[in-house]
Amino acid sequence: MGEEISQRWILRPLLPRWLTERGIVALVGADQFIYYQQFDPHQRFAPDIYVLPGVPPETRVRAWKTWETGIVPSFALEIASDEWEKDYVEAPRRCAAARIGELVVFDPSWGERPGGVGVRWQLFRQPERGGLRRIEATNEPAIRSRVLGCWLRVVGAGSATRIRIGVGPRGASLVATSEEAERAARQAERAAKQAQEAERAAKERALARVSELEAKLAGLTSGGKARGSGGR
Repeated sequence: MGEEISQRWILRPLLPRWLTERGIVALVGADQFIYYQQFDPHQRFAPDIYVLPGVPPETRVRAWKTWETGIVPSFALEIASDEWEKDYVEAPRRCAAARIGELVVFDPSWGERPGGVGVRWQLFRQPERGGLRRIEATNEPAIRSRVLGCWLRVVGAGSATRIRIGVGPRGASLVATSEEAERAARQAERAAKQAQEAERAAKERALARVSELEAKLAGLTSGGKARGSGGR
């Protein structure tokens, strides 16, 4: 699962922060079995990333049994692997059986699939009536998740492919990672210090100039008085 892990490592820590900042209580998990039919351990699904609505983020989960709480994931992300045909079929089937609200299937190697049948993004939703339905399939850079309230946008290529959270038109503005936010904060702090130092230096130069002008004015005044006294 190395490929899938490398491609989701940015998204996994981003989602909890994104949901928390929007005031949404939810648990974001990964690679843990969701069991959705009691007494049948074969009826299970392990999404690459999933969201359990209303579950506190700090909850420890080894496996989730939907019949114990009545809570099913509102969102699931599946990243297609080398067994991409299975991922295309099995993920929607199991999500439909589990009644997961929204599923996004992302295929980082969609352009390499034989016969041109690969699709970068597939979006499935569970209507109030009926099973899970594919409502969008696109090779565009981003797709919008109604459940998450944001866009999922692919950045990079090859082994550097990553999934990011995007906002604004077509998700063009990327939500900063913790590292990016910290780096931006440090840069802003340095810029503020540099601005303060520049302002302090400018004030010192201005005060020095004022002192210089006052000294010149005092000299001119003294000279004028001396000449006036000589005239009397």
